[in-house]
Amino acid sequence: MSDKKIDWQDFALETQAIRAGIQRTPEDEHSIAMFLTSSYVFASAEEAALRFTGQKPGNVYSRFNNPTVRAFQERLALMEQGEACLAFASGMAAIMAVGMSLLKAGDHVVCSRGVFGNTVMLFQNYFAKFGVVTDFVDLVDINAWEQAIQPNTRLLFLETPSNPLTEIADIQALANLAHAHNSLLVVDNCFCTPILQKPLLLGADVVVHSATKYIDGQGRCVGGAVVASQELIDKSFYPYLRTGGATMSAFNAWVFLSGLETLSVRMRAHCENALALAQWLEQQPTVTKVYYPGLASHAQHALAQRQQAYFGGVLSFELTGGKEHAWKLIDATQMLSITANLGDVKTTITHPATTTHGRLTPEARAAAGISDGLLRISVGLEHIDDIKRDISRGL
Repeated sequence: MSDKKIDWQDFALETQAIRAGIQRTPEDEHSIAMFLTSSYVFASAEEAALRFTGQKPGNVYSRFNNPTVRAFQERLALMEQGEACLAFASGMAAIMAVGMSLLKAGDHVVCSRGVFGNTVMLFQNYFAKFGVVTDFVDLVDINAWEQAIQPNTRLLFLETPSNPLTEIADIQALANLAHAHNSLLVVDNCFCTPILQKPLLLGADVVVHSATKYIDGQGRCVGGAVVASQELIDKSFYPYLRTGGATMSAFNAWVFLSGLETLSVRMRAHCENALALAQWLEQQPTVTKVYYPGLASHAQHALAQRQQAYFGGVLSFELTGGKEHAWKLIDATQMLSITANLGDVKTTITHPATTTHGRLTPEARAAAGISDGLLRISVGLEHIDDIKRDISRGL
């Protein structure tokens, strides 16, 4: 079995998620091995020199190559139908790598408003220090994107669905727009994973992941990844990782590999529960609005049907009574986890205005549509009746 060479591109996504990337050692282990080592030995001084310069393939140092991390990278690249992948220490480290690898002083970025609060802070407060200017636009307004593009625009960056309002961007239209202006389109695919959406097939140039979320699926480890063409990985992202050191640990990569094995089954279950919960919330008298792409009332419902295989496991909703009632609902729950993390088998609930987007100015939150009465739920895999009953305590 260890000597067989298999082209995993010929297999279904679910099979790739379980089998791809494994290179068995002479021990013939069935489960993938975890390589907890910082460095590697060489047969000779000449071999060491050749590996360090890249003239001979092989491991050099676990800051930038490790067999367990490599297995995770190969598997995720296959699942996203990309050419190559690099893993990083967190999702934010992956986004940092995008900026540090592809941008320079004087460049311009157009970013959607509906991104994770820390992503806004990264572009606005830190890349700005080095002369990179970012303009934020309405995710679903293609004209706003086009008007914001300048001659020095290098990247268009977005999340779809957005966090926390689950707005859906037309990836193909934005890819066409980016390429018409010699820019790259970067899509954060954290909410959907490759099970629900493949941005590269729709024209995106780079896909970013927070593996901390659905890829892990049980809230155990922190990690991130970038998937792109082999050329972008080799010439832009890999040199940054080798120098910058935002490295994913072998242990975390091993956990994420296990997470990928069950990702397809879990995502379908998350989506089923989320749709049932969204439909139920729409019927509650103190809920004024539910944001979930699977609902016919969602503004981009038809686009989500075309672009995604399913509608996702995250929803948000507006309550009457603002922050006071929102906090009361959270505090009334007994089973739900009060945490800002998402993508867990355990249902989580958070108040975005005071947590994930709390560091934004009130004006920036208002522009992003994040009101004081908004709650976000990452719907887990508990029985749907138990989830409803727990939320109803606060309704």
